[in-house]
Amino acid sequence: MSKIKENKEQIWLEKFDCFSITGKDGKRFLNGITTGNIVDLNNKVLKTCWLSPNGILKSLLEINCLENKLEVIVFEGNTSEIRKYFNDIIFPSDDVSLSDTFSINRLQQVDDMNSWRITQPIFFKNEDKKYDFHNNNPNLMNTNDLQLWKINQAIPSLDNEINGKNNPFELGLTDLIDFNKGCYLGQETMSKIRNVNSLKQEIRVWTAKDKDLNLGSENKIIYNDQNKEKSVGYITSIYKLDSRIIKGLAMIKRKYLDKENSFFSDIFGQILIDKSVGSTFL
Repeated sequence: MSKIKENKEQIWLEKFDCFSITGKDGKRFLNGITTGNIVDLNNKVLKTCWLSPNGILKSLLEINCLENKLEVIVFEGNTSEIRKYFNDIIFPSDDVSLSDTFSINRLQQVDDMNSWRITQPIFFKNEDKKYDFHNNNPNLMNTNDLQLWKINQAIPSLDNEINGKNNPFELGLTDLIDFNKGCYLGQETMSKIRNVNSLKQEIRVWTAKDKDLNLGSENKIIYNDQNKEKSVGYITSIYKLDSRIIKGLAMIKRKYLDKENSFFSDIFGQILIDKSVGSTFL
């Protein structure tokens, strides 16, 4: 992927599911479920992960810490599944309450050269006056621009990269894990991967180099060359522009990453592999 030379500032405005957590035990409760340090969070927005017990990424969340409640923004994930799990593990002695799900607008200033995680977003509802103001901003990204930007940032999406198989390390989300906090869901696996450096694959951005695409093929495996002697990974996301498929995301085996950045796909022919702007694989 060739980097865009012009570092143009853009406005990312998107609607997300959200629910609130209230009660004096809210921070402690959420701290035991997610990878970030919620206890020390004061009037800030924290990006964090919700994992399965064996360390697989199930959801990306943002926690907006307000004066009397925590807003849980479902950045990527299944909102119903998240709320059901949260509700099921609340003990009768816990002073924790979950609100119904509502929609919230998330706004962030971004650009093409820096990670989406370096600036803080702001949140507001449709009825807020600032919604109309920001919604008419000339720097607001349209749907296609936003999708392409997310690909370049390697932001994982539900059912693609968040597929019941990949962990935060593989998806370049290591910085969303606090290794100094107490116990949390999936902690044992995260510590093991970190300590023994047992990562087998990493997320990457791919770009189709060939003009003639075999769109009839459904084979998403990536090979070392046209002879297809070795499988080096698989395609997870595809970005389409003007009925042309040009790039996407893939999980690539680590042992092949240092040797080449050009591989082969049945669908796309020769493809180029590059590190993303937004993951920790920089």
